[in-house]
Amino acid sequence: MSRAVTDGCGCFPSGHHYPGIAHLLRAVIKGLCEEWEAEHVWHEMPIALLDVETTGRDASSDRVVELGIVIGRGGEIVAHYNWLIHPGIPIPAEVSAIHGIKDEDVKDSPRFEQIAAEVLKALDGCVPAAYNAAFDRAFLHNELSRAGHATVADGAGAVPALRRDVEWFDPLTWAREIQREERSKALGEVASRLGIPLENAHRARDDAEAALKILYHFKTDHRVPGAYGAMVQEQRRLAMLHADERRRWAR
Repeated sequence: MSRAVTDGCGCFPSGHHYPGIAHLLRAVIKGLCEEWEAEHVWHEMPIALLDVETTGRDASSDRVVELGIVIGRGGEIVAHYNWLIHPGIPIPAEVSAIHGIKDEDVKDSPRFEQIAAEVLKALDGCVPAAYNAAFDRAFLHNELSRAGHATVADGAGAVPALRRDVEWFDPLTWAREIQREERSKALGEVASRLGIPLENAHRARDDAEAALKILYHFKTDHRVPGAYGAMVQEQRRLAMLHADERRRWAR
């Protein structure tokens, strides 16, 4: 587990100050990939931003019909992957109307279990990321579980995206904060405001590329920490804050 030094006061519960021990006081930062230290500059790390197109919104019963992964390093995109996938169930017409993928488009495509090893290879060694990460993460984990690749609690023998305790980077969380005054935080709207092209919206590879470019764009904002550990901590804090705000609005 990666650790980061905090500003220790060098005090015990009695309130007395003991010089020379502040450097020993450390706080565990949850959610980090064990491969990198908390002090590492996050945008210099390899990032795999994933996007899925599906048969619906329920990850427990709906299936993936397209999966795109874009790999970034040092603020630049270095690789693209994309798979059309036979879901094994019909694609509803109202969903096809969104992403444009119909049953006939995937009738000769492989099932997810046939491309699972390729997906894991693409994700290996990278910090996972997705726009609205909880959605894509749930679909990825459920599909991999059906294919016999269970998520794990620690890093032993699993790519970071499969570890339950690893926090995914999520550009949506940062868009909700940095573009707080804007009404829509949809991927296409956020990309447009930043001047990032998205010609084929709701297609996996195109959405993934736009989302990664958004994440890299946000690194210049003073609200986004540069260190990996601080980035994860602040993203988690913001996600909780935004969730509380949405609950208040829903009342």
